[in-house]
Amino acid sequence: MTDTYKNVETRPLRRGYTTGTCAAAAAQAAAWMLLAGRQAEKAAVTLPGGERLMLEVEERAVAPGQAVCAVRKDSGDDPDVTDKILVRAEVSTKPIDEKSGTIEHKNGDITLYLSAGVGVGMITKPGLSCKVGEPAINPVPRSMIFSHVEAVCREAGFAGSLWISISVPGGEEIAGRTFNPRLGIQDGISILGTSGIVEPMSRKALLETIRLELRQKAGRGAAAAVPGNYGEQFLAEKLGIPPERVVICSNYIGETLDMAAEEGVKELLLAGHGGKLIKVAAGIMDTHSRIADGRMEILAAWGAACGAQQSLVRQILGAVTVDQGLALLETCPGLRERTMERIMERAAFYLEQRAGKALHVEALIFTNERGILGMTPGAGRMAAALQADRVQRKE
Repeated sequence: MTDTYKNVETRPLRRGYTTGTCAAAAAQAAAWMLLAGRQAEKAAVTLPGGERLMLEVEERAVAPGQAVCAVRKDSGDDPDVTDKILVRAEVSTKPIDEKSGTIEHKNGDITLYLSAGVGVGMITKPGLSCKVGEPAINPVPRSMIFSHVEAVCREAGFAGSLWISISVPGGEEIAGRTFNPRLGIQDGISILGTSGIVEPMSRKALLETIRLELRQKAGRGAAAAVPGNYGEQFLAEKLGIPPERVVICSNYIGETLDMAAEEGVKELLLAGHGGKLIKVAAGIMDTHSRIADGRMEILAAWGAACGAQQSLVRQILGAVTVDQGLALLETCPGLRERTMERIMERAAFYLEQRAGKALHVEALIFTNERGILGMTPGAGRMAAALQADRVQRKE
């Protein structure tokens, strides 16, 4: 791979590539060795956005009816527990004796079967992007693996079935340092990636970027802050708040409040998906999963306070996603609404405590499936004021 860089403030940070990209590259190389009978020292991978990477191939091995290759993960300058791991692919003309949950891809005269080997997790709880019983190989990496192996089959003139197994040496131990076990992903890591690229962002540089945006918006007195693109899109599409009034603050809720007050922002509307912002109701001001979770504990505790029976509380504690927890609350009429009202009260308490007297902060929590779940008392007024700014400028 030719090193590529992303400038963050004045320091260039090197980009990396995901475990999904590694898996696709390793599978392509193994298929090429198996079907064409040639050594594959490099693999050319096309990413979802069209960019092409040339990755080094390690551990090349061929036996009758099977081939194995590996590609080493490179996270660039982004801190990642999976950096430098090997992602290994075995491609065979016969079924591979691996974990259950094989995924089938059929296109004309070619059928591919994908399974998880040692170190790649299996899904045991609902609510994730993969179904229960399937390998923890996310949809985009799956598509990349299938498309790259199928392309080799076409080029080599192969028709029939191939079996592909993705494994990660040491993956089970690495997974123990992530939230995979809690999410119901057992026995290994997930093969992830949406763009195929790991975009580096140092914490210091990101905070300085957030401060700069807050400083630019301070002149108007009010701004909105969201953890990511979902929040920005929701505010634009559902509430008509223009993106130029919105700051993406990532996981740094508390520090964003601090900086907003320091830079002279008078009013801040904090809006985000329940999967992140519900954590604020427990006083969690850095919402990254490496720092803290507690989403289900918050839903369960306030659900219990609002009348949920013990059996329902236990089910909520076992849920994987906030939407799952909300669906359980909805089995009792009005319970979700009462619970979210109390959660918003608690979120308002912690936000006001952190913001101090210099900054007036309100909050809005939503999910894509349910829309707005809750707002603090002044959030509607603040959203209307931010939306009005767009209307005034159009006039």
